[in-house]
Amino acid sequence: MTRRQPITALLFAVLLWSGAAQANIGPDEVIRQASDEVLAAVNTRRDELKADPGELYKVVDDILLPRFDRRYTGGLVMGKYWRKASPEQRDRFILALYRSLVKTYASGILEYRGDHLKILPVTDDLSKGKVIVETRVTLDTGVETPVNYRMRLTDGGWKAYDVIIEGISYVANYRKQYASEFRAKGIDGVIKELEAKAAEAPAEEGAATASAASQ
Repeated sequence: MTRRQPITALLFAVLLWSGAAQANIGPDEVIRQASDEVLAAVNTRRDELKADPGELYKVVDDILLPRFDRRYTGGLVMGKYWRKASPEQRDRFILALYRSLVKTYASGILEYRGDHLKILPVTDDLSKGKVIVETRVTLDTGVETPVNYRMRLTDGGWKAYDVIIEGISYVANYRKQYASEFRAKGIDGVIKELEAKAAEAPAEEGAATASAASQ
């Protein structure tokens, strides 16, 4: 496991419980309230979720769907291939990417501690509808690492669509990775691989995932 993987798991843990995504709540407050809620949830269910991965995926699935701008993120990750893809291919890619991320990072919520995260004041102009929320994540070693969220204002409030860890953008990194895979395997080939990876998750992860791409 690379150093960025546990950090990424923690930041996704915050996004999972961002229940305050309302238009009248600032983007930094969305992250702040999310931090408080994820800490409360993990503290009360840590042992249960650790013992039952299927229930862990279900919890993640139920809470993440409405709170991460999956469609916008999926379009950015696909890049120029978004225009080449059919509506069905776009939806399948978004859903498969989402389910793959859930499976990869769900266990990160079990390691979340409230003192891991410090949220800095937002200095961007909120009226532009896009901001960066800067945070600092403290690792178990005591090292403080910058983790910044790109967020946009949607009809459902402020939602995250990209994360920058130590200067590296999650969206840019995935777009570069999938660009080479799209060239080599084609859009359908990439989607099928992602779907196969996502299908390895327990069946209990929830029927709600089926509507992920359209929300």
